[in-house]
Amino acid sequence: MGVWQAYRLRVKRKRFLIRALRKRRELKPVVNRTDQIKPGDILLFSTQRNEQIRLPYFLQYYRDMGVNHFLIVDNDSNDGSVSYLSDQPDVSVWHTRNSYKRSRFGVDWLNWLQRKYGHGHWTLVVDPDEFLVYPFCDTRPLRALTDWLDASSIKSFSAMLMDMYPKGRIDQQPYRAGQDPLEIANWFDSGNYTIERNWKFGNLWIQGGPRSRVFFADAPEKAPALNKVPLVKWDKKYVYTSSTHMLLPRGLNLVYDEWGGEKASGALLHTKFLDTFHIKAEEELQRKQHYSASVEYVAYAGTLNDNPDLWCKWSEKYINWRQLEILGLMSKGNWA
Repeated sequence: MGVWQAYRLRVKRKRFLIRALRKRRELKPVVNRTDQIKPGDILLFSTQRNEQIRLPYFLQYYRDMGVNHFLIVDNDSNDGSVSYLSDQPDVSVWHTRNSYKRSRFGVDWLNWLQRKYGHGHWTLVVDPDEFLVYPFCDTRPLRALTDWLDASSIKSFSAMLMDMYPKGRIDQQPYRAGQDPLEIANWFDSGNYTIERNWKFGNLWIQGGPRSRVFFADAPEKAPALNKVPLVKWDKKYVYTSSTHMLLPRGLNLVYDEWGGEKASGALLHTKFLDTFHIKAEEELQRKQHYSASVEYVAYAGTLNDNPDLWCKWSEKYINWRQLEILGLMSKGNWA
């Protein structure tokens, strides 16, 4: 990278830090338990709106994995989410009625919270419908992974977003609060992915899966990005630039290649496609608070009336992380 390009990225990073500082005024604490955070705690940051039905399993999943504290921004929910989260002893909640879109889709809010509370901690940024799996996650807690990353002087960990879906109509099986969504949405595309290197930011840009195959069949280049860097040893000078797709400084995005082979990586099992999805998609289409004039939700609306079956003859039923490694969708790298 040239000197001029490096300078421009430094300026961009500082501008995003200033945006986060300004956007902090939009966050009103509902319950702030951050005084419970201890040095070395693993922290989870998330934004949510009307996800109460998903929250019980989401919180328990990451507690079992080893997350010590949850810092959650609620974007004006009206389904009881705030009350539920406020009752959880390891959760701090902030509320805002401000525009999700004008906060760069929540990134400014979380950049501020990570700057204030995440410095020096391993921080995980995920949505309530995303579930991290990583090498040996069935036998080793998240702390084992972060300890190995620390020992290896690795500051960021990537996870490809895997869209999970049921076999049959999306609305065929009702989801209940506290249920593991993978009991219903347990199929995925084992292939059908494209990868392109983003030379400006140093990350890989991944697209494909069922959303590309079904909802963006005529324009796959507009399909949502699947590359994520959700786990980072945070520093107050870091910023996410576009969701968790990429960060600055750009070195944090170099999460795939290394001398002698590929780096360890995981997967985010994305359980968007449950029977609750139809109502959620209609709501978000009306709000128009998502990326690129909500093009993703426009595509959903154009197809959902037919209640599409995302399953196809090339679909694979999810078993465990080892299956994803065999398929080349994640890697244990040199973590033995």
